[in-house]
Amino acid sequence: MNLVRSELLKIRTTSTWWWLALGAFLSIALAFAINAWLFVTTLGGDAEEIGVSAEQATAPAQAANLYTSGQYLGLMFVMLIGILMVTNEFFHQTATTTFLTTPRRTSVIVSKLVAASLLGFMFWLATTLIDLAAGAIFLSANDYGTQLGEWPVQRALLFNLLAYAIWTILGVGIGTLITNQLGAVITAAVLYLIGTQVVGLLFLLLSNVLDSQAVLKWQVIWPAVASQVMITEGTSEFTPSWWVGALVLIGYALVSGIAGVLLTRRRDIA
Repeated sequence: MNLVRSELLKIRTTSTWWWLALGAFLSIALAFAINAWLFVTTLGGDAEEIGVSAEQATAPAQAANLYTSGQYLGLMFVMLIGILMVTNEFFHQTATTTFLTTPRRTSVIVSKLVAASLLGFMFWLATTLIDLAAGAIFLSANDYGTQLGEWPVQRALLFNLLAYAIWTILGVGIGTLITNQLGAVITAAVLYLIGTQVVGLLFLLLSNVLDSQAVLKWQVIWPAVASQVMITEGTSEFTPSWWVGALVLIGYALVSGIAGVLLTRRRDIA
């Protein structure tokens, strides 16, 4: 726990997380406005026109989208926090001191993983409280009630927490793989933002070549897509069931955590 507290102190005493928190807040505002429009459009009878399936064209399913607004960019921000928790050691040349103070490198990385998960939880809690307040007001104003008693909404909130925790762990894994801070941040951000669009385009082209819409469901192997699938109610020709996204994301977390420990144990620290 002392190691975990020290990792949290390292992040808390820098201004970086404030900027990331501000970015998360702005992303919530933008995403909530879009999801509110989707809610009104979908339940207004125009679901088919915007590609929403019948299972997703319900008040609980759309309320789940409202209550998880900002997830897409929010996950990127917590991933960057996980990356900085590792790369800061090399950028500020404190890695040698850290590993001399705690020779067991596995303990150091595990403490970073635990601290990253706690930070992910705090980001989830802050963003969810904002979404709950705004969502409850919006839904009540439109005579749908809060929908918080519905299982699709509750599941989306719980699995959104899992997504935030896992993406901070993925960030730690990326930081151990690419120790150069600028290189790790740029690579991760590009893969998350642009890579997701490229993957979607590739699967779209593949589905056209094979003349099969079912191919599009395999986009779930990309972690950013898996995160979205995990909190989505129902299935469509483009997305599999929510539990598939959950399994994919958990798999990435396990691989990332184990790889982070193994790489750090074998790396020469100068």
